[in-house]
Amino acid sequence: MLHKFFYGFALAWSMLTAIPFVKVKTFYSGINGYAVIFYPLVGWIVGMFLVGLFMLGQDRVPQSYLYVIIFVAWVVATGALHLDGVADVFDALFVPKERREAVLKDPHIGAMGMIFTLLFILLKLFAFMQAELIYLLPVVLMFSRFNAVAAIYFFDYIRKDGMGSLVKAELHTWQFIFSAFIVVAIAVLYSWQVTLGMLVLLFLPLFLVAWLARKAFGGFSGDLYGLLIEVTEWVLLHILMFGYLGEALSF
Repeated sequence: MLHKFFYGFALAWSMLTAIPFVKVKTFYSGINGYAVIFYPLVGWIVGMFLVGLFMLGQDRVPQSYLYVIIFVAWVVATGALHLDGVADVFDALFVPKERREAVLKDPHIGAMGMIFTLLFILLKLFAFMQAELIYLLPVVLMFSRFNAVAAIYFFDYIRKDGMGSLVKAELHTWQFIFSAFIVVAIAVLYSWQVTLGMLVLLFLPLFLVAWLARKAFGGFSGDLYGLLIEVTEWVLLHILMFGYLGEALSF
């Protein structure tokens, strides 16, 4: 049992980051559900890594430039995987429905995908720079990846013979609950308001992207999971920027 947890974490790390660890690129039967458990934890660890970089750069680098450096490190640490999903989905939305799945599989990025992804990145970057709550970045990354866990558990995958279908089939209820427990346990270390406030706010991007996935594509795919993660981060950063959670999200 313990080795499944280890290989599950290693697989989750390999899938969600570009940071070297124990690389597991093969979806061994039986460990995919264990990998999904650790998606939020991987996000939180990456967030803590970024916070560490920020602390090292404080008082050494101009603050606005430091935020840009951290944002670039954020993209590099995740291998731009989720942004690739954003670009693919934008491209697919501008073609007839019968061609959308083929566009998602196409490794090339079209003009519409490039334009709208650039606009998305700019809005996300400026929200990140204005939020001024860098220490909550691990929570943002954790919650966004928990949304992906929820999407895998609750919603259909676009292809019945795809890898996502295998992952969904191996994700058991106890593993989903275990992942949720990890999220709540870490969140309450910040404040119980974070747990209640941000968890409730997760429903907005989750159901928005789920509606889009079902209407435009007939279900989720790897690219749409990436879009969900990015949109969730985008929403949470904008909420922090406008201060809707105010003192509830401060230490």
